[in-house]
Amino acid sequence: MENKLLERFIEEKKMRLKGCIYHYTQIKFAYNTNRIEGSQLTEDQTRYIYETYTISTGDNKTANVDDIVETINHFACFNYVLKIAKEPLSEIIIKEFHRILKTGTSASFKDWFKIGDYKTMENIVGDIETTHPSKVKKDMNKLISEYLNEKNIDIYKIIDFHYHFEKIHPFQDGNGRVGRLIMFKECLNHDIIPFLIEDENKQFYYMGLKEYPKSKTRLIDTCLFGQDNYKEILKYFNLPNYQ
Repeated sequence: MENKLLERFIEEKKMRLKGCIYHYTQIKFAYNTNRIEGSQLTEDQTRYIYETYTISTGDNKTANVDDIVETINHFACFNYVLKIAKEPLSEIIIKEFHRILKTGTSASFKDWFKIGDYKTMENIVGDIETTHPSKVKKDMNKLISEYLNEKNIDIYKIIDFHYHFEKIHPFQDGNGRVGRLIMFKECLNHDIIPFLIEDENKQFYYMGLKEYPKSKTRLIDTCLFGQDNYKEILKYFNLPNYQ
């Protein structure tokens, strides 16, 4: 099926339109995905950065430089998503998401932090152990290969990939944001209505990831809720629902 949303994104990006679905998604996606990971920027500040390439904190407050850099980088990541949306998911694409996202952050100045490459040190998500650095490449290649061999990719298979990606946690930092970019890209690739995980639902999202091996319901419901919300936005912008 012809992907009208992807076409609309690309056209509006070229035209540099404001107040459109591309504009809306850039701001909402960057704000929510960064906020989930601890960014202190508000949605209005995110919008201000996107629209003016400046930052206004107000009330003599300060803003974390990494929050600002990662917001700008996420705008670039989303543009990259549109560029490669119809390409098969690959290790190169996933690493490029990480490279774009983390370039210029404080982490990029640390010798042990690999920008656009897999982690070199162990990490734990909450109380869950993730894949050891020595096994990440093997596990990632296996995950990607098995996913690409799936027939009739649907939203449930994309969510399942997301869980396993987060369980591997291949990068030193930025795994959540990269994982959510992958889901959006794959929805566009397979003509599935995409979705955003909003910050207000992050506890359900985190709990869903933790419970997934025993019960997939919470993570799936959280993603489907985000999809329902995005459907309403598509209706507002007079875009057809497609799947």
